[in-house]
Amino acid sequence: MIYQQFNLLPLLTVQENVMYPMILNGADKKGAKAQASVQLEALGLDKTFFHRFPHTLSGGEQQRVAIARALCSPARIILADEPTGSLDSENSDIIMRILKDLAHEKGYLVIIVTHDPSVSAFADECLEMDAGKLKIQAK
Repeated sequence: MIYQQFNLLPLLTVQENVMYPMILNGADKKGAKAQASVQLEALGLDKTFFHRFPHTLSGGEQQRVAIARALCSPARIILADEPTGSLDSENSDIIMRILKDLAHEKGYLVIIVTHDPSVSAFADECLEMDAGKLKIQAK
């Protein structure tokens, strides 16, 4: 899951936030640390970010940490609830390109819930809920 408000733990560093779910699921600390590092760097957050705390990051950086955390799950499905709702247009575009790349290049199923038409424009398929009825939008 990727949440609109990031849901990062404020007392954990960036790297620890990404590692935390893996450790809860029984991963060894060394392996979790290595996987967290790979995912963070793949999303453009180099080692200088690893020991920072969430409050020192921009919204776009925090969202990339949240995406890295989701990618450390063995699941190949990402559910994103308004993943750009707290971001400016530049960071929204970056996040949507990352999510689109995950779907097209890495084989993830990415499901996004949004009210933002600019986010919908990135989608391959759109379903619209209106007055309790589901409609498929033609692309």
